[in-house]
Amino acid sequence: MKDSENNNGAISPDDAGPPEPTGSEPGVSEPKGPASDAKGGKPAEASDYGAFQPMQGSRLALLTLALATAAFMQILDSTIANVAIPTISGNLGASSTQGTWVITSFSVANAIALPITGWMAKRFGEVRLFIWSTILFTIASFLCGVSTSLGMLVVSRVLQGAVAGPMIPLSLSLLLANYPAMRRGMALSLWTMTVIVAPIFGPIVGGYISDNYQWGWIFFINVPIGIFVAILSRVLLKGRETLTSARPMNYTGLALLVIGIGALQYMLDRGKELDWFNSNEIIIFAIMAVVGITFLVAWEMTDENPIIDLSLFKSRNFSLGVTCIGLGMLVYYGSIILLPLLLQTHFGYTASLSGLASAPVGVLPVLLSPVIGRFANRIDMRILATFSFAIFAACFHARAFLFTPDMNMGIVALLQFLQGIGVACFFMPLNSIAYSELRPNQLAAAASLSNFIRMLCASIGASITTTFWERREALHHTRLTEFINPFSQATSEAYQRLMNLGYTQDQAQAKLAREITRQGFIMSANELYWLFSILFLCLIFVIWFSRHKSGQVATSDGAH
Repeated sequence: MKDSENNNGAISPDDAGPPEPTGSEPGVSEPKGPASDAKGGKPAEASDYGAFQPMQGSRLALLTLALATAAFMQILDSTIANVAIPTISGNLGASSTQGTWVITSFSVANAIALPITGWMAKRFGEVRLFIWSTILFTIASFLCGVSTSLGMLVVSRVLQGAVAGPMIPLSLSLLLANYPAMRRGMALSLWTMTVIVAPIFGPIVGGYISDNYQWGWIFFINVPIGIFVAILSRVLLKGRETLTSARPMNYTGLALLVIGIGALQYMLDRGKELDWFNSNEIIIFAIMAVVGITFLVAWEMTDENPIIDLSLFKSRNFSLGVTCIGLGMLVYYGSIILLPLLLQTHFGYTASLSGLASAPVGVLPVLLSPVIGRFANRIDMRILATFSFAIFAACFHARAFLFTPDMNMGIVALLQFLQGIGVACFFMPLNSIAYSELRPNQLAAAASLSNFIRMLCASIGASITTTFWERREALHHTRLTEFINPFSQATSEAYQRLMNLGYTQDQAQAKLAREITRQGFIMSANELYWLFSILFLCLIFVIWFSRHKSGQVATSDGAH
């Protein structure tokens, strides 16, 4: 058997780079696990996945279903509660401002847990960590649903966010580790569909449950799904645990991580509400974030047992792939937040209609992802990523000109549908590029770091987008108001038309004021879409600095 096919189809040392050093490292015990060579029982060095053969047939299909469902459930839960905050706050006797802690508590805990997934996976084993994370996530979801006070709900959400951290990166690494080498492009495409579809369905499902059922069912729906995933994963992955090592806990690094990343995520969640740096609270948390992250990077780069493997950024492809994923998600998630806000507040759409207008973006990814995965080993991933960026840029540019006050739902749905082509070609090639130069034993750490950056950039995108949108509206509102004066013929004609329709003078003034505000927000949104298109065009330039693996992206190493 060829080297590239050994160790469960993992990357061979020749393809992936220099092998890991052998022997004991300071403070690290010899790896434990089922993998050993035929002579001395020494653990295999090329892979953390031992000598397991890839799964086939129905077992592989069931594992794909279980792992993809876990990722879908966790991503869905990060967005499903957003639209239910008014309902939850009212039922628990809390204000809307206090209710936002339901979202903030989850995102802060999740942001802290994600980067250390790689360390925990090496310490406890990927299979064990994934199954226990799923079980604890299910328990935390049940506690969220039965909460009788805001305090109990927030504590439950902190637990839920913390234990959810390993679920997404490990669902990806375990999926790739158990797929045949030649089909890992397909695995990555199938997993990608969950990342695409879940944020779209989250607000729709959350709104429907809030309108028709008790809000606790937003969390109760995770219970049967979590039990299903945990049991199926336990059965299918029995005896396929990854190698572990008794790595000591880096308590200084963990403390700096909690301070720096926790403060940054809190600042992003609360910044808009507190008017950013006009608030002393935000200034304090910004200082904590800068100091904490600065010291964290310095400490992790020099410590013998870092909890975040920053050495991954020595790989050019990982650095460039993750950069494009982060910046792309910053824009994409910002647009996901912006479109429903625009439709519901200034085009008169209901939450249901807004969801229906946004939903077509998920149609083509579901249809195209398996096709892309099947032929991925024949395609230069940089070409596929370039095509994705171009589609995104074209769709955002079209919105900047087609989103007018008299726009209809058909335009929104059509552009969302076409944008689905770009979404289908986004995650899979960029993840392939990012992981193409890494060894298999770096996969869990790389997936956790990549997903952390993706999530953090999504939070940044949401904060920047909503803040820019409102502040630019204020500027446009001021400029448009300058044209409303008693000496303007257009103003006089507008007043006359309204009064002919039965409006009083005060009502006509209020009507014009609302229309100015509406058009100011539409103009501001169009400026954002124009900036989004420019950023995606810039990403085309960036991605071509990555190395091409000439057809190996989806086979030996690139699929990671």
